[in-house]
Amino acid sequence: MTVRRVVVTGTGVCAANGTGVPAFWESLRAGRSGIGPITRFDPAGLCSRIAGQVDDLDPETKLGAKIRKRTARFAQLALVAAQEAITEAAWPAAFDREDVAVVVGSGIGGFDHLEREHQAFVEKGIGRFHPLTVPMIIPNMAAGAIAMETGCKGPNVCPVTACASGAHAIGEALDLLRDGRAAVAVAGSAECTISPWAVDGYCMLRALSTRNDSPLTASRPFSATRDGFVIAEGAGIVVLETLEHAEARGAAILAEVAGFGMSSDGHHITAPDPSGRGAVRAMRAALADAGLAPGDVQVVNAHGTSTPLNDATETRAIKEVFGDHAHRLAVHSTKSMIGHSLGGAAGIEAVVCVLTLRHQTVHPTINLIDPDPECDLDYVPGAARAADVDAVMSNAFGFGGHNGVLVFRRWPES
Repeated sequence: MTVRRVVVTGTGVCAANGTGVPAFWESLRAGRSGIGPITRFDPAGLCSRIAGQVDDLDPETKLGAKIRKRTARFAQLALVAAQEAITEAAWPAAFDREDVAVVVGSGIGGFDHLEREHQAFVEKGIGRFHPLTVPMIIPNMAAGAIAMETGCKGPNVCPVTACASGAHAIGEALDLLRDGRAAVAVAGSAECTISPWAVDGYCMLRALSTRNDSPLTASRPFSATRDGFVIAEGAGIVVLETLEHAEARGAAILAEVAGFGMSSDGHHITAPDPSGRGAVRAMRAALADAGLAPGDVQVVNAHGTSTPLNDATETRAIKEVFGDHAHRLAVHSTKSMIGHSLGGAAGIEAVVCVLTLRHQTVHPTINLIDPDPECDLDYVPGAARAADVDAVMSNAFGFGGHNGVLVFRRWPES
């Protein structure tokens, strides 16, 4: 049976170092961090007081008043990124949107909105908080809002698998298109958990960096002195189409989604399996799905969280999968510049993979000045690098042991 090929025709992003693909890519190439002190609330007393905030986005300039009143910030980030991706995909006015799926994941949903409205409930009493709180906070509302605002009426799905949500969303969209259940999909992920309760929760898990006096250097994946991730918000969305559909309408093809793999660690509520077995299975499954050998991949966009456990485990897993070729890979971490947007991360990193292939440039991993001896691969320290890139792997590993891996391939004519 012939497997339908699936291609990317649009990208959109909201991230701490740039909203909109052009600004985002310029910052990545320059190695510019978007991490700074938390300004959304007074973080005094919290052990971590820094975050990757999307400060250059004014929803009033991008979204109508009605949708702003009915959506939490994570859904607004997803909507803005989706609008950009759809614009780049250049859908014609007569586009049949009954065959367009929306698959957008989120690890938590409207956490910040829930906290705010719960406070109103506690202080003011019954019936005195936002009447749409329940539908606004549920994680599937980003996918629902995109469908409602754009008129997409195909399958509508929301994977909720912590930090792997975006990878699973794009993988699910890939399967829908391959199976003929849709011809086009808007896929990715979004998250916003920059609120006192959420930040304190991660502080109690000892997951966050406490390098509050130096926000720009706090996220330092693969470094010996890394002390945790920096919490962030953001969204990344891609428009996917079957190759047949894209070619029939003359769409500009940006890259191909070649493969997807997933697995479970079955190990611990927050910690990765130190053996890396689950990550290894997911990476191997993605390569097999793409029909590629390890030596066919030039770049790995790592999960690269800047936590002591993840970075060493991921390095071991990459070496297990790629063997001797592992030391010829460029392995970089986008989170070094934008922090960790949890469920939104893999959607953003999918956009990075497409940009890497289009521009034949690998952005750096910043703040890598003291490499961990256990992390001994080429993490592209210091500066962006021009490279011949045919295939990129993107890793996403979430709390609960959820693993999702995507493989993107260069489109010859892009």
